[in-house]
Amino acid sequence: MALAATSTHHKQRLCVLLLGTLFTETIWVNPVLAQTVANPAKPAVSTTSNAEKPAAAKPAPVTPITPAKSENKPENKSEDKSNSKPDAKPASPPEAEAPTVTVTAERPSNRIDRQVYDVKSDVSSTNGSAADALNNVPSVNVDPDGTVSLRGSTKVQILIDGKPSAMLQGDNRAATLAAMPANDIESVEVINNPGAQFGNEAGGGPIINLVMRRTRQPGGFGVINANGGSAGRYNTALSGSYHEGAWGIQGGVNFRHDGRNSVGEAVRDRLDGFSTTPHNTQTSSAKGLNNSSGLNAALTYNLGAKDTLGANFAYNARNNDQQSEDHYQSYNVDRSLFSDYVRTSQRKGDSTSYSWGARLDHKGDISGENLKLDLRVSSSENESVSNYANVYAVKPAFISDRYNLQDSNSNVRLVDFTGDYERPHDDGLIKLGYKIADNKSEFDTAYFDINPVTNSQTVNASRTNRYSLDEGNLALYGSYQMRINEQWGVLAGLRTEYTHIDIRQLSANVGAKNHYLSYIPSFFASYKLSDDTTLRLSYAHRIRRAGAAELNPFISYRDDLNASSGNPKLKPTQTDSLELGYETRVAKLDVNVRAYYRQESDSIVYRRSFIKNGVVQTVSDNCNIVQTTPDCGILLTTPENGGSSHTSGLEFTLSGKVTPKFSINTSGNLLFGEQTYINTAGQEVHRPSTSLSVRGRFNYQLSDDDHLQLSLNSQGRTVSGEGYRQPNSTANFSYRHNITKSLNLVVNVTDIFNSNKTETQVDTDILKERSIRRYDGRLIYVGFSYRFGGVTPGGGNPRPPRG
Repeated sequence: MALAATSTHHKQRLCVLLLGTLFTETIWVNPVLAQTVANPAKPAVSTTSNAEKPAAAKPAPVTPITPAKSENKPENKSEDKSNSKPDAKPASPPEAEAPTVTVTAERPSNRIDRQVYDVKSDVSSTNGSAADALNNVPSVNVDPDGTVSLRGSTKVQILIDGKPSAMLQGDNRAATLAAMPANDIESVEVINNPGAQFGNEAGGGPIINLVMRRTRQPGGFGVINANGGSAGRYNTALSGSYHEGAWGIQGGVNFRHDGRNSVGEAVRDRLDGFSTTPHNTQTSSAKGLNNSSGLNAALTYNLGAKDTLGANFAYNARNNDQQSEDHYQSYNVDRSLFSDYVRTSQRKGDSTSYSWGARLDHKGDISGENLKLDLRVSSSENESVSNYANVYAVKPAFISDRYNLQDSNSNVRLVDFTGDYERPHDDGLIKLGYKIADNKSEFDTAYFDINPVTNSQTVNASRTNRYSLDEGNLALYGSYQMRINEQWGVLAGLRTEYTHIDIRQLSANVGAKNHYLSYIPSFFASYKLSDDTTLRLSYAHRIRRAGAAELNPFISYRDDLNASSGNPKLKPTQTDSLELGYETRVAKLDVNVRAYYRQESDSIVYRRSFIKNGVVQTVSDNCNIVQTTPDCGILLTTPENGGSSHTSGLEFTLSGKVTPKFSINTSGNLLFGEQTYINTAGQEVHRPSTSLSVRGRFNYQLSDDDHLQLSLNSQGRTVSGEGYRQPNSTANFSYRHNITKSLNLVVNVTDIFNSNKTETQVDTDILKERSIRRYDGRLIYVGFSYRFGGVTPGGGNPRPPRG
């Protein structure tokens, strides 16, 4: 039976590969079948000129909030004329070309299906991380623990150059964002309603796409950054690029010694009446600065005027060491002390990740016709060994001091092969594509009880587990974009996905399989009220597939009071979202206002319940069967499909130069939400929430060589599971001084008022809990950025100009 199942599985993968190959060959041979959402041929839009002359065959207008590059090139930033051979003939007739114009802009123009933010204007980009850069993007928030949210929702996909990466899956995401230099990012694209070309990996909700820097300037240049910070923190990075003739190469190396120490406290009251110790408190502290290093390289070669080959590679390594101490106290019903002990943890760990890819870009016989084949392979591996010791000050009769060891290993491997074909014609643009993907995740946890006298180790079977998940995905999509007239532009798309999931609980030698077909429509429209004003409407239906950890039924113990487990029966969450946007210019300021609505069904929510549930059972101090004793009172968190939720809100951004020396970049989000779920008594509970979040980045140019920046961020209260997350506010300061045209001094102060915290409150029919965690605040970094080669940009821009 096992061999037959394996054979069938391999046959399914072979069929998927053949389908992808046939689809590629079909659209290659018959170019009439495919086209794109790329920008059409038209003159560049500038904030200093209102003379936009739309071409006959172009899609919806580019938002005139900032200058854009010449737009008779496809939207894909990887294509640039400077990357062609000197004697190569143009791919389109000379009369179709627009003159070359060099424009300096604070951020790229928006597109019909996304907002684009240039993070290079951030003064702190030379010594900040990707997490710092994301915290400057409107409505995006990154917690100190690495949790990313958009408009209050944590169901966010993060892509690199439009592709998923194992480095940003699961627990790897937080560490990767903290280690990735902000200076490697060209721009951040926020896609609240993803179109047909985007899949549903890692959440299926809104997408944050990190567009990495790709310099096309002929010749060579380099940038060196070196920074030192509080409490021994430091980081350094070297990046460079060289282009000549048909060849181009760029890459970089970086090293960072950083981390966030934290302290926390929690108070929990159990309300179900079953527990003999209903009141518990916990105070904790954790510390540990870790090292991370990385390198990346990309190579391009122009085979001719129409074909470009590309290859890329990236490698990252980091250690994951931490020391923590938790103080637990449990109280009887009369509030007399039942137990008091300290749990110390010491973790040693290492993580490595890599990615490599290859691509072929082919330009067709007409301007804007392109075929792109892209293969990406990425992998991430995490290993850690943790030692635990529970030492009691007040010890119940049946409990003794205890010592344990946990050995954890996890591996994620992702293969992603895509093909996209696009071609404009008289009426619009069509884009067709396919995707073949396979995501394998493996988790191996071994837990040991240690005899304090003999130091011998015994396997704890209830906390030892091996688990694997293999998820395959085949997708086909098509979209059509057209301009109805000079005012109206529309884009419609449909994506079809076949998903196959194979779950194996290796410890118990059991498994489960599931497969389903999904249809994902999307629609976008834009109406140009004037040269400076555009209305945008978008709709998308998405699904959110459960992640590997959410499907694993094994109970994982975080500490002595908290545990979690997955649910292999989870169904995908269905999401429908609608958004109406208004973009204009008032005086010298760009103004964007967006109203949105999002509805979820089969929402994946987290239910909390207590292990043992108050029944007198035969257990030990770690809830293993040994002797009769009261319940352990461990709170178990489990995901399930429960109820529905909807959110609506109003988002605004206001940015631009108020005076020649003073510029602002502000945003706000007024969020209305309601979550519906079923409590343990079977009653339907409605949990409403209203919150206002605002942020602002204010830049002032003291002189030609001195720049100040103040960043303010305030997050309102949001619904979080069965409770709320309380408001939080932070302030950051940056200063840059141009010592020479090539050398800059940069000073950053993070969390000026030491106010950053994560505070949650849970209030259900069986539980009341309040927890708060504070992190290192008021971190100071001082560093230098030196540029060499290329052309020195004016105004102390920390990056060479884009080609």
